[in-house]
Amino acid sequence: MVDIIRRFRDSLLLGGAWSSLLFRAKACRLPLSEDGQVAVLFGISFSIIVLFAGGAVDLNRWLSARSSLRLAVDAAVLAGARSLQTSHDASAAVAIATQYYRQNAREVVRVDDNITFSADDSTTAMRAAGQAFVETPFLSLIGIERLALFAGDEAALAEAVTASGVNSRGDVEVALMLDITSSMAGGKLDDLKEAAKDFVDIVVWPDQSEHTSRVALIPYAEAVAVEASNFRRGVVFGGSQRFVFSDRSGKRLWWRLDPTCPTERTGADAFTDAVPSIDKPLGLFYASDATCMPKSGSVTPLSSDTAQLKRAIDRYQAGGGTAGHLGTAWAWYMLSPGWADVVMPSASPGSYELTRQTGSNGQPALRKIAILMSDGDFDREYCNGVDTAVINCDSPNGSSSEQTAIICQNMKASGITIYSIGLQLSAAGGARSAMEQCASDAAKFYSVEDGEGLRQAYRDIAVQIAAVHVSK
Repeated sequence: MVDIIRRFRDSLLLGGAWSSLLFRAKACRLPLSEDGQVAVLFGISFSIIVLFAGGAVDLNRWLSARSSLRLAVDAAVLAGARSLQTSHDASAAVAIATQYYRQNAREVVRVDDNITFSADDSTTAMRAAGQAFVETPFLSLIGIERLALFAGDEAALAEAVTASGVNSRGDVEVALMLDITSSMAGGKLDDLKEAAKDFVDIVVWPDQSEHTSRVALIPYAEAVAVEASNFRRGVVFGGSQRFVFSDRSGKRLWWRLDPTCPTERTGADAFTDAVPSIDKPLGLFYASDATCMPKSGSVTPLSSDTAQLKRAIDRYQAGGGTAGHLGTAWAWYMLSPGWADVVMPSASPGSYELTRQTGSNGQPALRKIAILMSDGDFDREYCNGVDTAVINCDSPNGSSSEQTAIICQNMKASGITIYSIGLQLSAAGGARSAMEQCASDAAKFYSVEDGEGLRQAYRDIAVQIAAVHVSK
């Protein structure tokens, strides 16, 4: 807080506001008659109160604009540095950084902005410098028309340094498990969309000719949705179109199948990445209306098409319960080489063996990474394809959180690195425990409380994967 106040003070000085305040303070030293003292003092006191209240509003505007613009600058230098890694073209990298900055900063209200980007001669670093100002409607009453967003010692705003020869490190496959349940409605889902799109821009490099970087999307709610056009063959087998069962009160119900939404398997393959078949089927999904959530987004297998990935993310809508174990399982499936003949050829995952092979630089030939995200307790598991909160039986595999922990353990044993992100998770909740257990190590679990923290977490993971870092 002390640092924020200092920055705000410095912004006042940069805008010439301090001298304006002093002038008005001196101008107020006028002789007063005794009869008018009370009225004048009341007027002055009221004006000061209004000024302080309005100043607080302007301070909040300043803080919000400063935070948003700082994120936009950092994201832009990362995007430019990412371009430097792949193209070694400084002019193109500057153009990309500038375009990325303008796109991300377009919602930030400011009156002046001279922030520019540059690349050094060795094309290993992208820099941002300059200043921006925000309007101050209330403080303008005393002559303070605007405030600088960055203090004088912040003129060199940011620098992103690339790791030379990063593309020679090998291929990258990333599965993003994204929570689009009903609790994510509103601002949280908007923040997640922006964070996921930032991630795609940083991790998926433009030149895929030497080595590839691909991302899969697994939006989940009470189940996951699969779209036939994304797969070479079906993944849901068998089952009756109608299912009659008894609910928890003993009442007989008649529900229908939704063939687009698989649930958990049972038996020997319950916690494996085995390819689905008649003999090894995925679980079915039954509902009173034959519809599962999410309907706004289906699984997108590995892709390097950033436009396609971002269009898919933009379509997500919140709704439904939280079956975290299903999202986790499908993150594994999209990275599993066993599924190479199930997805389209361009989405085929590489062999696990490649994750254990190293090149001359000591780096793995292939990195498989899953990033799991949730904002609440896992509250949905299934028995015979029906929500256990309804049907009169429990899941034979255990709770959603318990299943998630076992699946993660097996994923890591196969060679997959797992990061996990918890948004406003209860410290005592099962989901937090599962997410902490899932992370490959303690440093790979992120607990965040708001949208800015969410974007920071995804960006931090992205730059670790892309071998780019912000040095200031």
